[in-house]
Parts: sequence; structure tokens; C-alpha cells
Amino acid sequence: MKKVFPFSQAGKARPRVVEAVKHEIRNYLAREQRKTLPEGWDRWEFDCKLGANAAQAREVMVSKLIKGVDAVVQGGGDEVYVEILAKPGRKPKREKPEAPASTAAGWEKIVKIKSADFFPVPPS
Repeated sequence: MKKVFPFSQAGKARPRVVEAVKHEIRNYLAREQRKTLPEGWDRWEFDCKLGANAAQAREVMVSKLIKGVDAVVQGGGDEVYVEILAKPGRKPKREKPEAPASTAAGWEKIVKIKSADFFPVPPS
């Protein structure tokens, strides 16, 4: 999706138009994520650009798109340019931590604690 969203529409308040833009962005992301992945891929990744216009658009993370729209609105912009391109991606594999060889060796280190250590007897 490469689109310029104007913030002014006849008969609609600016805050409602801004919310409609955010709603359309969220819906587009959800729609793209519902598409079937090509074989051998784990998830969808998105390359996103956002700015007051196409020339000023900068790369942003997907999680920062809505905040970026808010920033353009706070800056007094009359429109926002949003570019979202979906591509298949893979999740990085996690390495499992190695388990200790034996937990029995740890029991040797336990120190016996006397109850007097916790409940000292007051001096008489």
C-alpha cells in the first residue's frame, strides 16, 4: 500500500478523519497478515515508510506507524504519506540453554541453619 491520506474532508471533523486513517492502516496490516504464507516461511514482515509526503517519508517500524501519524498531525500537516510493503520472513531460532549435568552435586552445598539464627533468645 502506497497512499496519501488527507486530514481534511468536507463535513468531517479533523480528529475523526485522523482516527479513520489509523483504522485503515490497522485493517490493512491485519488483512495482509491473514494471507497465506508461501511454503517455507514463518510470518509476514513489513517494510514501512511514513512522512508528511512521499519525498519526506522515512523508514519506520510497524509498531511506530500510528505514533508517526500522530506526530504528523501534531506537526500541523494536512496529509500523511504511508507506504507498507509486506514480505515473507522467518522467525529467528532460539537456542535452548544447556541443563546442568547433575543437580545432586548442588545438595552438598546446603548449610544447616539453626532456629536460633532466626529467633534469637533475648538476653536475660
